[in-house]
Amino acid sequence: MDIRVGDILTMKKPHPCGGTRFSVLRIGMDFRLHCETCGHEMMIPRSKAEKNIRGIERDE
Repeated sequence: MDIRVGDILTMKKPHPCGGTRFSVLRIGMDFRLHCETCGHEMMIPRSKAEKNIRGIERDE
């Protein structure tokens, strides 16, 4: 999957705050994601994140 820093990911499962849009802050073996709704930052393993992605928005 081609995911870059700055992309907005729409996930299948929502964050506990109800938001499904996350911006990518860091990539590698883990992704650091920032919830667009509440501002919470989290680290998610790459394999788990790639399974749950519904869409990718990119500014080009």
